[in-house]
Amino acid sequence: MAITGRQRELLDQWFPGAAVARDHSWGLVGTTVLELTHEGARYIVKAADDKDHHLAREVHAHREWLAPWASLGRAPQLVHADEDAKLLVTRYLPGTLVEGSADESRQEVYFQAGELLARLHAQFAVEDAHFEAKANAKSLWWLNRPNRIAVEDAARLRAMIEAWPVPASVLVPTHGDWQPRNWLVHEGQVRVIDFGRSELRPAFTDFARLSVQQFRADPLLERSFLAGYGEDPRESRAWQRNLVREAIGTVSWAYQVGDTAFEEQGRRMIADVLVA
Repeated sequence: MAITGRQRELLDQWFPGAAVARDHSWGLVGTTVLELTHEGARYIVKAADDKDHHLAREVHAHREWLAPWASLGRAPQLVHADEDAKLLVTRYLPGTLVEGSADESRQEVYFQAGELLARLHAQFAVEDAHFEAKANAKSLWWLNRPNRIAVEDAARLRAMIEAWPVPASVLVPTHGDWQPRNWLVHEGQVRVIDFGRSELRPAFTDFARLSVQQFRADPLLERSFLAGYGEDPRESRAWQRNLVREAIGTVSWAYQVGDTAFEEQGRRMIADVLVA
């Protein structure tokens, strides 16, 4: 487990004599995720490295946005956080990961996931005149980074982005990676983890992962999700721009971290948006 001396010092202070029960680290990024036991209780520790820019978002989400879920036991409860040390501790949240399980194809899971997401989004909304321009700039930045996007496809994508309008956007608290790999099921109840991509964005951005994965495979899951959410916020032009940005970000980030399966998904996403 790769944690710094300061992180270890804080953990010893907060949980003297704690034992590591399991290492849940993903391996593709520089964040160590540990399950600790201390005085009969279980905790999840996230310890980020110097390159990380996600942990601060997660701390902010826990402090400011997650009460509608955590109060119902649908998200982990924050126990300790030290942003300077890039260390976060939450109570262990029981549940079985939805991704790769039979629950990934159950309509009831998607109905609940839609309900939960609506609770998060409904907390407040702000208008932002610069979101679209910033999102376009980030996509162009990704296109200029090393990647395996075909030269002709990259040129088409760049020209497309540069021609887009930049209207004002309505932003809400979003999860940022809303999909079954961040959902748990415990006694029939859907719960949520991993808030490192939480940020103010348009509500429809939280539909992006599902739309190119589970909804594509089974439209009934999309219907159940929308029934739980209560509406469909995907305005066509803004949604299409978001799909292009997601495709570029997916294939570029996956190449950067060496996730070949995710990179292949990004290639399919780019093919889809270019056809569209």
